[in-house]
Amino acid sequence: MDSIGPASDVATLRKRLRDLIVERALQFGEFKLASGQTSNYYIDGKQITLSGEGLYCLARVMLDQLEGEDIQAVGGMTIGADPMAAAVSVLSIYFGMNLDAFLVRKERKDRGTAQRVEGPLSPGERVVILEDVITTGGSTLAAIKAVEEERDAEVVRVIAIVDRLQGGRENLAAEGYELVSLFTVEELGVKLQ
Repeated sequence: MDSIGPASDVATLRKRLRDLIVERALQFGEFKLASGQTSNYYIDGKQITLSGEGLYCLARVMLDQLEGEDIQAVGGMTIGADPMAAAVSVLSIYFGMNLDAFLVRKERKDRGTAQRVEGPLSPGERVVILEDVITTGGSTLAAIKAVEEERDAEVVRVIAIVDRLQGGRENLAAEGYELVSLFTVEELGVKLQ
């Protein structure tokens, strides 16, 4: 494999990201999903987002999706979105975009400031929600609701690494949100049942 880095073009990084997902994150067996459904395959996004190479490729490909957009921050539901939001935020400085990161707790904490949304997010800011894998979109919609209600931010889009093609895109669209997925499960070679 050729080395990747700042001089690598986005198409090369996207191809490498796909290869890493297939090699490291895609597993077959019997799995219970966050949606409550069972599946004969699982995509462990942390195998990508907690790998230096995977996270670099992912952050650069996601930034390419955001180029020219009027947004101020990226984030999503903890713990899946945490490394993605941090990496995109840091890398955005290099590309002159200066995006902040935020995270959404599953539940409001009962100490300190008692916030559900953490990070430098101000009312009225335009934000993008990041997800590792979308199934039905339930946790994504919960993150959106928290950001809009607690911080009065405007969610302009959702970007996911992988869309499992199980209704998430449609569920988000029904609520007025666009989903951009870097890959679908079919693009990873998974045959849908």
